[in-house]
Amino acid sequence: MVSSKQSDEHWRSALAPYLALVPLFVVVVVFYLGTMAWSIGISFTGSKMLPVANFVGFAQYQRLFSEARWLFALRNIAFFGAAFMVSCLVAGFLLAVFLDQKVRGEGVLRSIFLFPYALSFIVTGLVWQWILNPGFGIQQAMRSLGWSDFTFSWITDQSLAIFAVAIAAFWQGSGLIMVVMLAGLRGVDTELWKAAKIDGIPTWRVYWSIVLPILRPTIATAVVLLAIGVVKAYDVVVAMTQGGPGIATDVPAKFIMDFLFQRQNIGLAMAGSTIMLLIVLILLIPYLHSQYFKQESRH
Repeated sequence: MVSSKQSDEHWRSALAPYLALVPLFVVVVVFYLGTMAWSIGISFTGSKMLPVANFVGFAQYQRLFSEARWLFALRNIAFFGAAFMVSCLVAGFLLAVFLDQKVRGEGVLRSIFLFPYALSFIVTGLVWQWILNPGFGIQQAMRSLGWSDFTFSWITDQSLAIFAVAIAAFWQGSGLIMVVMLAGLRGVDTELWKAAKIDGIPTWRVYWSIVLPILRPTIATAVVLLAIGVVKAYDVVVAMTQGGPGIATDVPAKFIMDFLFQRQNIGLAMAGSTIMLLIVLILLIPYLHSQYFKQESRH
């Protein structure tokens, strides 16, 4: 028969892990969910410089989507996101395949490819602003070498400036994707390669038909990491172009920060941040579904 003392010890040992998680639970509820709920609530008020409690329904959202600048920022983030994510996924995968060939000096090369990720977006933006500046960057360097007609002024071209920002972000983010992809490639069973070699299957076909399907969870993780980086794109834009020329490189995060601190319209800024939150949730739901719910259904 179990004594009362043994029963108490059992309950204490069972409760200990939950008690250890209480501080984390409080932080998540108060600082994450609490501030999130506060932001959403403010977006339904007429708050300007200071938050007030006058409920105005969806008026801030109606004004938000009547702002040409907001719509242009959404278009920019779509172009930026597509260029940034596709280029990082392709380059990251190819670099990972290259390093997976057990090349000499792999550790050094891996560090070189990953180094840009150690820099902040502010530093990355400033470096690429100098590189792409027509006055003293690539264009000027090529002209000084004799190609007097060489032109590479994307950063000052309103139709191409957003892709110049994407180049800087690609340089900073592709190393991280390389590491993620390389970890996935190293997890592929070597017996698959031996079997494919015996069957005479071309290497590119093995990657396309066998390896990439195996790497689907790894690719999903890389896509989520990149997508979150796209939604948060602010530092690199401010460092490179300040949103210009004009509003050519404006993005939702910069729109929100401008209305929050410069134009002192908290309600409109929170409406914009709520829309961005919805976009993040829309991006995360398919990933969470593939990572958790499908796994549970297989058990």
